[in-house]
Amino acid sequence: MTATQVLELNDANFASEVESAEGVIVVDFWASWCMPCRLVAPIMEQLAREYAGRVRFGKLNVDEAVATASAYGIRSIPTIVLFRDGRPVDGVIGAVPRSDVVTMIEEQLAAVA
Repeated sequence: MTATQVLELNDANFASEVESAEGVIVVDFWASWCMPCRLVAPIMEQLAREYAGRVRFGKLNVDEAVATASAYGIRSIPTIVLFRDGRPVDGVIGAVPRSDVVTMIEEQLAAVA
């Protein structure tokens, strides 16, 4: 992982890092040309620091990982999907407020507690 704790995901590592992983992981589906995605990126990095050790964070560039994005039906970006024990359990589409992502994370952490 990088210093910001946000894992770079791609078609080659998505299965091992997300689908086979235990616990909660938040995946940001994004693209470099997407302006709303640029608004979400610093929020994901901040949350990765705040939830370090409890929640993992990753980002997947939909232009570079077309197979994975297609497999999850990603049609709009940014799309943030929360996985628990390898399965998608919640998500939001668009540049949503930080509080929406925090609420989604807290609900899943409470469910596994």
